[in-house]
Amino acid sequence: MSEEEKNGKKDEESKPEPEDQIVTTQHTAVINNQEIRYTVTTGTIVLKEEEEKEGKAEGEKAKATVFFIAYTRDDVADVTQRPITFSFNGGPGSSSVWLHLGALGPRRILTDDVGNLPQPPYRLVNNDYSILDKTDLVFIDPVSTGFSRAVPGEEPKQFHGFKKDIESVGDFIRLYATRYQRWTSPKFLIGESYGTTRAAGLSGYLQERHGMYLNGVMLVSAVLNFQTLIFSPGNDLPYILFLPTYAATAWYHKKLDDDLQTDLYKTLAEVETFARTEYTLALMQGDTLPDEERAQIGQKLSRYTGLSPEYIERVNLRLEIHRFVKELRRDEGITVGRLDSRFTGIDRDSAGEHYEFDPSYAVILGPYTATFNDYVRRDLAFENDITYEILNMKVWPWDYSDHQNEYVNVAETLRKAMTMNPHLRVFVGNGYFDLATPYFATQYTFSHMALHPTLKDNVSMAYYEAGHMMYAHQPSLAKLKADLDEFLDTAVPTA
Repeated sequence: MSEEEKNGKKDEESKPEPEDQIVTTQHTAVINNQEIRYTVTTGTIVLKEEEEKEGKAEGEKAKATVFFIAYTRDDVADVTQRPITFSFNGGPGSSSVWLHLGALGPRRILTDDVGNLPQPPYRLVNNDYSILDKTDLVFIDPVSTGFSRAVPGEEPKQFHGFKKDIESVGDFIRLYATRYQRWTSPKFLIGESYGTTRAAGLSGYLQERHGMYLNGVMLVSAVLNFQTLIFSPGNDLPYILFLPTYAATAWYHKKLDDDLQTDLYKTLAEVETFARTEYTLALMQGDTLPDEERAQIGQKLSRYTGLSPEYIERVNLRLEIHRFVKELRRDEGITVGRLDSRFTGIDRDSAGEHYEFDPSYAVILGPYTATFNDYVRRDLAFENDITYEILNMKVWPWDYSDHQNEYVNVAETLRKAMTMNPHLRVFVGNGYFDLATPYFATQYTFSHMALHPTLKDNVSMAYYEAGHMMYAHQPSLAKLKADLDEFLDTAVPTA
């Protein structure tokens, strides 16, 4: 061994082992007109992996520090029987802040009923719609998001992929359940967006790797089968599955004919029927579609989207999402949101094909970032000077190497988990104005899971007149609370 190698090894050995950094604080909240006392455990846990050499165990090696915030109710006689829910958002690259301060935690962002951007400075208020009255909550930031980081000497990139992401979050859940004596608690996962992909993957990983069976999985704005969302040549499925949300968006912005503006639900039922029948059959014919039939399909697409027949023809009867959000109100110089198509923005270039920014993301970024950074220090007493990565795009490109030459589809993982554990229940929340994970695509995914008839009642779906983060809309937040309460009551065993 050279001197340089020896010195490098000495330097490595002299580095201090990373340690857990944990603080606890006590608080009260009012939920369902009931005062609840709770403890918040905030900090980082060192995630380690067992090392082997020549087939023999050689101890554990620190790989990452995972940041979490856990809320546990104080007036519980036996914590081992108290339900616990592990929560995360998506991205990939997103922290858990959105579900945390938007829907589930005992504090939430103050907005108006619609969810419009308030004038700074921003603040948190008591969350009357938290589910802490029903279940303890653990918000997890995957590695490279929030305050979670790979330890010095470890390559962060190893965590930036489908498989390792599921493994690392799953191993954290196992470790938390072990340290805090929650193995016999009724256990739930709740994920949003790519977090639903993670949650479905975890339903299999936790069950098969750690023997941890779940009571329920809650999916907010779900994407389990990526074929339903990826607009690529030769894949006509997204054009069909996005169409009802295009219609809902056009309805919201009053771009439809008068007869379609009267009743949103009646309009959507009509569009869904067209999408799964005439439109599907037309796209299946490709370039052999007769001219007369093509013109009829174009006219109906124009009627249901608010776009001109000429534009529909120019895009070959296939509306890609980024084109739609730019085109719907182009004549006004206005774009509509992707995460929530109720919101609008203004681009410098009205003639462009893509918007400069998603106006529905711009509405939430500032308030969530400011309030979290204040809350974690001021109220939760956790101090760390590194950047809290709200949404870290440096994790891209995300590693999907386990899915070469195929679309990611964790619906099959969830189906198998439900088959192995027939007590596993699934809740799915959908926003009508969500152009990131459209509700019709989610319906398609679940209707193609090939669930056994005895398991179909284990899945429940709810719908909201809002977008991807439906909880930004206060009436939808109230409905989400009621829906989650009902689901948790059903999925927790009675004495």
